[in-house]
Amino acid sequence: MKLRGRAWVIDGDTIVVSKIKVRLAGIDAPELDQPWGQKSKWAMVKLCKGNVIDVALTGETSYDRLVGTCYLSDGTDVGAELIKQGLALDGGHFSKGKYRHLEPDGIRRKLKYYGRWR
Repeated sequence: MKLRGRAWVIDGDTIVVSKIKVRLAGIDAPELDQPWGQKSKWAMVKLCKGNVIDVALTGETSYDRLVGTCYLSDGTDVGAELIKQGLALDGGHFSKGKYRHLEPDGIRRKLKYYGRWR
């Protein structure tokens, strides 16, 4: 199943597309109340603003959210971009290392107590 539409950003790894909450597959961003959380959210806003987002749903759910990989209309993977900026980490078990090679050097030390790694 796929979704398409403009995104409303909740945090660094959750957006709303077509009134459906979507957890970005394979990434883990700091929570809003953690260091780097607000910066991660605003980087996501900058990526999504003015763009139509395509979501390839995985069929999984995470709490009250569907899980999917999100793309800009030019094919850019939104989660990959956030990781390249050092504002999210590869989701390990959930991503099977899909994005690990995109993490900047030293980022795991910087973010190790945030997101799922607390």
